[in-house]
Amino acid sequence: MSWNDADKNGIQLRRILDENNLTEMEYQEIIKILKRKPNDVELGLYSAMWSEHCSYKSSKPLLKLFPTQADWVLFGPGENAGVIDIGDGLALVVKIESHNHPSAVEPFHGAATGIGGVVRDVLAMGARPIALLGSLRFGSWEDPQVQYLAKEVAKGLAFYGNNIAVPVMGGEIYFLENYQRNPLVNAMCVGLLKKEDIVVASAKEIGSIVILAGEKTGKDGVGSASFASQELTEVDRVIEHPPIPRGNPHLEKRIIEACLEIAGKGLVLGMQDLGAAGLASSTSEIASKGKKGIELNLSLVPKKEQDITPREIMLSETQERMLLIAHKEDLAEIGEIFDRWEIEYTAIGRITSDGLLRLKEEGKIVAEVPANSLAEGAPLRNYKGKVPANLKYNQKLDLENIPQPQDYNQALLKLLSSPNLGSKKWVYCNFNQSSAAGTEAILFPGDDAGIIKIGGSNKALALTVDGNGRYCYLDPFLGGEITVAEAARNLSCKGARPLVITDNLNFGNPEKEEIFWQLEEVIKGISKAAEMMGIPVVSGNVSLNNESNGVAIYPTPIIGMVGIIEDFRRICTLSFKNDGDLIVLIGENKEELGGSEYLSILHGLEKGIPPALDLNREKAVQDTCREGITLGLFSSAHDCAEGGLIIALAECCLAGKKGIRIAKKAKTRNDGLLFGESQSRIVVSLPQENLVLLQNIAEKYKTPLEILGQVEGDSLQFDDLIDLKIDEIRKAWERDFYNA
Repeated sequence: MSWNDADKNGIQLRRILDENNLTEMEYQEIIKILKRKPNDVELGLYSAMWSEHCSYKSSKPLLKLFPTQADWVLFGPGENAGVIDIGDGLALVVKIESHNHPSAVEPFHGAATGIGGVVRDVLAMGARPIALLGSLRFGSWEDPQVQYLAKEVAKGLAFYGNNIAVPVMGGEIYFLENYQRNPLVNAMCVGLLKKEDIVVASAKEIGSIVILAGEKTGKDGVGSASFASQELTEVDRVIEHPPIPRGNPHLEKRIIEACLEIAGKGLVLGMQDLGAAGLASSTSEIASKGKKGIELNLSLVPKKEQDITPREIMLSETQERMLLIAHKEDLAEIGEIFDRWEIEYTAIGRITSDGLLRLKEEGKIVAEVPANSLAEGAPLRNYKGKVPANLKYNQKLDLENIPQPQDYNQALLKLLSSPNLGSKKWVYCNFNQSSAAGTEAILFPGDDAGIIKIGGSNKALALTVDGNGRYCYLDPFLGGEITVAEAARNLSCKGARPLVITDNLNFGNPEKEEIFWQLEEVIKGISKAAEMMGIPVVSGNVSLNNESNGVAIYPTPIIGMVGIIEDFRRICTLSFKNDGDLIVLIGENKEELGGSEYLSILHGLEKGIPPALDLNREKAVQDTCREGITLGLFSSAHDCAEGGLIIALAECCLAGKKGIRIAKKAKTRNDGLLFGESQSRIVVSLPQENLVLLQNIAEKYKTPLEILGQVEGDSLQFDDLIDLKIDEIRKAWERDFYNA
């Protein structure tokens, strides 16, 4: 039977394929696997599990380019989350996830459940969640609808994070016209556990039981995996989409404690959260990894609605649910723990030897398919990329035709009052500054990275997320490299050694050659930088089809990164602290304005080639900074990134409530010196007596140094270009975005 058939059967096939978001080739592959036509329940399973969102059928070949191995990596891609060894018998768990489409439709609940899902990914490894981070993208701030979306997303993140008592330790938020109809909401979670307590999502023991715990299963989210694999229509109108699940963080908090207690007592053989595609994904994946089968009795699944069908039960994305594999004889003890935490649980099936996912309802088999075919069998899509036709035009930038500001004071104030460079306190002020059990949060959002001290140790963890879609649009390979370098630089400025990457790849429709080229080039850039800097990629997420009405977002990779600090007492913050301290630039200023915030905000241009990146120079700059911090040489350290050198200096002044005097003269254009976004630069301040030691370190790493000026007074003075009181700068920077 073919798409081209004009008879009744042909029309029916087209309808089936459309309803299940499957191609004819995929449908024929299902028939080949089953040796028969699938029924409606089985079609639902394949529709969800072979969706782009679940199968990665377009990106899987490219993801193999990532470096994933290192001596400290315990579990890399393929598990619920990546796990690394951080010494002292402890392991760190990291994962980032996207919740873009749901947040476009219902921003509060979409963002909240995005937190809930990534937390359960970390919990499924047996780890206690200790930190959250968020990376957000929205359209133009001047649009009231965008303001509504951004504020609701911020509220949703705070609502969930606060109520599960896991601190939000950092993040980033940007507003660009390109994300007007397709906002991005990426959530990252970090967990901590003893190495011997690691749990994996694998079913290996035949006869062990399958336990479903948490919220009753309802129709919410049915079809969400397929929905997330399609282009958005106009989201500011009423659109057809699956019911967006609502989160219950109070239940999630109890689930966290109960599952950790069960895992800590060695009562669980495997654990899996119920996220995208619900029971369909959790059961097929856990069976496939263990090379076993699973038989479920759907009549035993606790239900919100009595008219829910087997297909809906399997595809439901009701939140706050976990799947546990355990010995039958341990059910009573597991049940006692769940009862104590007031969590509903039911044994709904068993592990079998035949490799099949078999679903029964009232004793009748309603679906029977090879579990591996769902989890790993989606036919790959081997697309070819093509350089975008407008790339050379977008990269062309004639600075001679771009006028420099007549008043650099006003130029600086305008940049500082923009939503991308202004204070983000309006976002993170809603987050509770609590600490998860066994840790102490000691540096919260507002600095280069959040920092958490590990209880009973001098060690601390530094956490960050970073991404620049504009750079990746103008040069995807270079943009991918810069994203890794920038995230690592954030950590190095706090004295942390970068250890691990979790990545979220947000792109448009990969069927389009130009989009696939962007995806391929970004992954190559990330891979090169990660390899050169020795930072493995251990987990991540791919979110494709981020388009609205045929217009794709900028290619936006988000790099989540964690580093280790051996002695938390050597942490360096960004604030200028002491009058008389020298201000020194580690690195080198260049005239690089391509893709800059300056061009975007003051000239309305998204053009040029992003700043060049020498990974050897980047590594040397970061090594110099970390060694200086370890030796206690610096009073402050802060990286130069969006907005350039003058924005970095202003942020240090604002954080420390200190003025500075800079005597630096421009060798070329003044706007290039002040606002250029050259890479591999870190601004440090230090007592004058420590300068010789810093120079010795820089010489060892062959890193350029430049004395810029010193900390003094209550104004930011940059040669004869800028002279502003810190209070005046603060007024612009702290523009009241929340009440806009």
